[in-house]
Amino acid sequence: MLLFPSLYLNFKINSFNSAVTRFIDKLYIRLIFIMSARSSMENIETHVYKNELTDKVVDNVNTNRTSAVVEIDDQDTNEPPTSKIMENKNKNLMIRKTELMSSVCDKWYQHVLLIFCAFVCGYGYGLDGNIRYIYTGYATSSYAEHSLLSTINVINAVVSAVSQIMYARLSDVFGRLSLFIVAIVLYVVGTIIQCQAYDVQRYAAGAIFYNAGYVGVLLVLLLILSDFSSLKWRLFYQFAPTWPFIINTWISGNITSAANPIKNWSWDIGMWAFIFPLTCIPIICCLLYFRWKAAKTPEWEALKHEKSMYQEFGLTSTIKQLFWQLDIIGVILMGAFLGCILVPLTLAGGTQSKWNDGRVLGPFVLGFVLIPFFSFWEIKYAKYPLVPAKLVKDRGVWAALGISFLIDFIYYMAADYLYTVLIISVNESVKSATRISSLSSFVSTVASPFFSLMLTRFTRLKPFIICGCSLWFLSMGLLYHFRGGAESHSGIIGALCVWGIGTVLFTYPVNVSCQAATNHENMATVTALNYTLYRIGSAVGAAVSGAIWTQKLYGRILKEMGDETLAKAAYSSPYTFIVTYTWGTPERQAMVEAYRYIQRLETVVALVFCVPLVAFSLCLRDAKLTDSVAHDDISEGEYVDKKSDDPIGEFFGRMFRRGKNDKHSHKSATDSSTTTDSHKTESFDEKNSLHKASIINIHI
Repeated sequence: MLLFPSLYLNFKINSFNSAVTRFIDKLYIRLIFIMSARSSMENIETHVYKNELTDKVVDNVNTNRTSAVVEIDDQDTNEPPTSKIMENKNKNLMIRKTELMSSVCDKWYQHVLLIFCAFVCGYGYGLDGNIRYIYTGYATSSYAEHSLLSTINVINAVVSAVSQIMYARLSDVFGRLSLFIVAIVLYVVGTIIQCQAYDVQRYAAGAIFYNAGYVGVLLVLLLILSDFSSLKWRLFYQFAPTWPFIINTWISGNITSAANPIKNWSWDIGMWAFIFPLTCIPIICCLLYFRWKAAKTPEWEALKHEKSMYQEFGLTSTIKQLFWQLDIIGVILMGAFLGCILVPLTLAGGTQSKWNDGRVLGPFVLGFVLIPFFSFWEIKYAKYPLVPAKLVKDRGVWAALGISFLIDFIYYMAADYLYTVLIISVNESVKSATRISSLSSFVSTVASPFFSLMLTRFTRLKPFIICGCSLWFLSMGLLYHFRGGAESHSGIIGALCVWGIGTVLFTYPVNVSCQAATNHENMATVTALNYTLYRIGSAVGAAVSGAIWTQKLYGRILKEMGDETLAKAAYSSPYTFIVTYTWGTPERQAMVEAYRYIQRLETVVALVFCVPLVAFSLCLRDAKLTDSVAHDDISEGEYVDKKSDDPIGEFFGRMFRRGKNDKHSHKSATDSSTTTDSHKTESFDEKNSLHKASIINIHI
């Protein structure tokens, strides 16, 4: 039974309405009065649960459970009784409203409409993301700071990481639609700042707002699609926003080529400030329609009597509660130590090392100093830690988080500068390089609907995740071999195709696997954790990739060219340099060799980290995909479903136990053999002694 006893609860027990007081015995009231406020509210909740005291009963859409509402007048205080009551009230209230909205989406054409609206929204941010990555390279090149591309990527990833959990928790308080609109506004503001930036610092400032909006749109859209789909169909719904890549891969090259980004990158970015919001209108209208339909149901009418956190406790108390619920201190500390450690890695290189510069070394050291403070805060003081210990200690969650981190880490190591390598080192055109750099996304997107439909019958994810991780291993090996020269054209295309097939088999399925391991109330949390580690992986990957690039490339170019002036020009503005020094010239060939060497270092790191990627995939749980939104039969006090069988895990468990038993049997057999031999030796010695004694006796 879903309970919301926190609705309208206050401290004045003497004003209970008559329906409630009939069920409360005098002894229990005395116990409540002598307990602390927190224990008091928890006992009231338990009592309401046991006695089913309700003023209004609201049927839970996906289960047969009911919710109790108890009204107690308050004339003395407007403070919330406990933070726990407030959290359960608002979180469950929004989830129940979401479930009511999903329940009225009961026709097949309504589901098709929802998927189409998600497709249109995905088309907007997908095409923008495809080409903005390219435009960012031209923007940094126009500032003569092309090597700082990785710095921009690190800033983007850090902002994305720290905002994921905040979006998830706020969406449980204020609803998915409200947060979706906020994310769109941040997206537009960041885009406007970036298009008007005239130096790399202002461009990075715009990137902060843009990425805060971008990840918000992605995460909230993912949660909306998860709310409206069963576990069997979850992957199909989540793939819907990625399907525009089928089109974007081919038209993005034409767009970047026609837009002439060398001169017009500012307008090319700025036009998305009005294009993207237009693509979001269908999904917003769709959600408003479902909300309108749900509002006509009696269940929604009953929910109207439940006040929101702000209505019940006022602005001050709401802000205090949100401060703890969002773990603002933890978010600030995490963002600070990630930024302080990772950004200097991308700034310390260049035409000369800057590790002796206090402006670079100071933040780097400070980042490591902040890590223990962050850990201490999360363990001792955070009421709602960013990483709940009970949730992440299970292998079904921590293995998925490990994979999520490595996905983007490996991606950035292998592909952070892939577009530049294709232009400079493989002599691709702008159109061709744009298409090739998006090829893995194209392949994974083409395969995604067929794969997700197959899963509705197969209902197991772990075998495919293991296979996908193994294919990434193969693709990194191919990219290591084909990393420069005109002959690498076909090899890189083949590697990216393998990469795309591996991507569809495990990147999104890992998130669904994590969602399938927990209940609906924790779905937003595990999804946010997954994508937080995903973004942290991209931050670390961009930082390490950028560190190798900035600290090694200039020296290698100088070594190959032997001319310091040419080397500086080739390093700071590569796209301008190759216009003068075309393919086949000695200067261009020296540049190709330098890029081949650096890309070799990048792909070696990616290749090495594919080993733990495969290892984590073996540790996952293999929860069965069902027709429900989430598993609701999880034991009380537990966060993860541990009842589901895991055929692959059980197989390796049997192999491990068999090996252990064989080893034990071998040891026992060896001990037995040794004992037998010793007995034989003792028997032989006894006989020999008796024989000698008899000879002596005969002689005597």
